[in-house]
Amino acid sequence: MNVHEYQAKELMRKQGISVLRGGVATTVNEAVKVAEGLGGKVWVVKAQIHAGGRGKGGGVKVAKSLDEVKKYATEILGMQLVTHQTGPEGKKVLKVLVEEGCDIDKEYYVGVVLDRSIGKFVMMASSEGGVEIETVAHERPEKIIKAIIDPAAGFTAAAGRKLGYGIGLDGEPLKKAIKFFEGLYNLYVSKDCSIAEINPLVTTKSGDVIALDAKLNFDENALFRHPDIAELRDPTEESAQELEAGKYGLSYISLDGNIGCLVNGAGLAMGTLDIIKLKGGNPANFLDVGGGASKETVEKAFSIILQDTNVKAILVNIFGGIMKCDIIADGVIAAAKSLGVKVPLVVRLEGTNVALGKKMLNESGLKIIAADDLADAAEKVVVAAKGGN
Repeated sequence: MNVHEYQAKELMRKQGISVLRGGVATTVNEAVKVAEGLGGKVWVVKAQIHAGGRGKGGGVKVAKSLDEVKKYATEILGMQLVTHQTGPEGKKVLKVLVEEGCDIDKEYYVGVVLDRSIGKFVMMASSEGGVEIETVAHERPEKIIKAIIDPAAGFTAAAGRKLGYGIGLDGEPLKKAIKFFEGLYNLYVSKDCSIAEINPLVTTKSGDVIALDAKLNFDENALFRHPDIAELRDPTEESAQELEAGKYGLSYISLDGNIGCLVNGAGLAMGTLDIIKLKGGNPANFLDVGGGASKETVEKAFSIILQDTNVKAILVNIFGGIMKCDIIADGVIAAAKSLGVKVPLVVRLEGTNVALGKKMLNESGLKIIAADDLADAAEKVVVAAKGGN
């Protein structure tokens, strides 16, 4: 689950992590009042959407008067902000964060992720702040300093010093940076984050270390432990299909293709998307029905896929284990009949009760394109989506 920058910073503030003073506004007048309350002579007006690259898209402006705060808030609120992460359709800005200005000396990057291959956390820091970390990793990998943190031991001063010295800090800024790193790590662990990223982290000319931007993502499987985090979900940032899928325990993500996908298992779903692309197609969604789906859940999954008018064909790819193939077949048949599925339907079944599942589909009277394996299924659904036979 994602949250907005202003929400991430409030969580950081409660953790004792240094962030700038600011307030969120949904109207131009509110934005001006926030700026007046902050005082000072410089403010930053920042669009609040779940996407990076806001500055490049015109969603971050530095105002040097209250009139400019009003001007920029008017421009940003309601705009369709397009960034490299939103896609060409962009996202409508409904909120802005108005923050006090900052006397920046230098920009850095710091982030925390879990390395599943070693079962430990990795905290990364770079002196190349303000730049997309993927670009730094590709073009200047030596600029990324990494500290491996064993969850049994927790954050250590040694890890902090490795990161701080590695990005060129010393003296008082180094001490403050180590405290910042420790606070960010503790927040990451205590709130079950999947990623914590500060870009840029800045040092000021007075020697302070402050998060100028903040990105926190949370593990949805752990939200039952954090009702306070769950309350931060912004439904306006999610598609109607994603919200509906969540009500039925379905993992659904909208994509920009024309081939609907219904799969059981996240890994198999990712593999299905990959092979569709390999065969020249373009997936319209990621949809994992999980291992314990019922006939009714499968029907709902179909209805969610069909809400996307771009879908020209559907691929059902099921490896029966806990989720038996005959249950999937029953759901496919019921959905096709009740929803009046008119797009080509390619089905690949394998695993528990596969013979029964295939028999049910063959005797259903529906126009279903059977596939022997995943490669065959991908080839057939790509052809079907293009209007072939």
